[in-house]
Amino acid sequence: MKLAKLVVSAGAMLCVTAFAATLAAAPQVGQPAPDFTVKDANGTSHSLQDFAGKNVVLEWTNHDCPFVVKHYSGNMQQLQQDMQAKDVVWLSVISSAPGKQGHIDSAKSAELTSSRNASPTAVLFDESGTMGKAYDAKTTPHMYVIDKAGVLQYMGGIDSIPSAKVDDIAKATPYFANAANAVLAGNIPDPAVTRPYGCSVKY
Repeated sequence: MKLAKLVVSAGAMLCVTAFAATLAAAPQVGQPAPDFTVKDANGTSHSLQDFAGKNVVLEWTNHDCPFVVKHYSGNMQQLQQDMQAKDVVWLSVISSAPGKQGHIDSAKSAELTSSRNASPTAVLFDESGTMGKAYDAKTTPHMYVIDKAGVLQYMGGIDSIPSAKVDDIAKATPYFANAANAVLAGNIPDPAVTRPYGCSVKY
């Protein structure tokens, strides 16, 4: 009986430890954003530290995802232009693994940026999924705002209507844009965390 209790207790402790480790690994708003080192579409390495003193937006993307297509009907491009006009670094992140939907090469990245009139600061290739998992990126799109001090201030959905319909953009509460503008004004976003929607990231 004592042995059984010890086994159960040990198992419970392992579960608690694993759960605590998961919580510790998950990014938290109000805490330093996870650092990363990944290469862009041109083969240049970037880390979060490279953008110290800058507000940074991370956008997880997959050009084949209908939810991404929805926002690249003009909404995402406008957001990129608005943010960059305010000296914000915009990093589009592709965490699709080789052979998975949304995985592209440098040539395709350049073609998509041009054909869609997109204007990210850089397109980051996260083929290993290390960066995506560090940020617990779940969907495309999944949006993050990091302030000049490197603190994560927002993570979640781009807006409030989880559909692939372009007409819904104008009807939705623009969670991401509101959060980014709050950070730029020196305020704390409210809400600071929302539920992302879209296609699952293809790790």
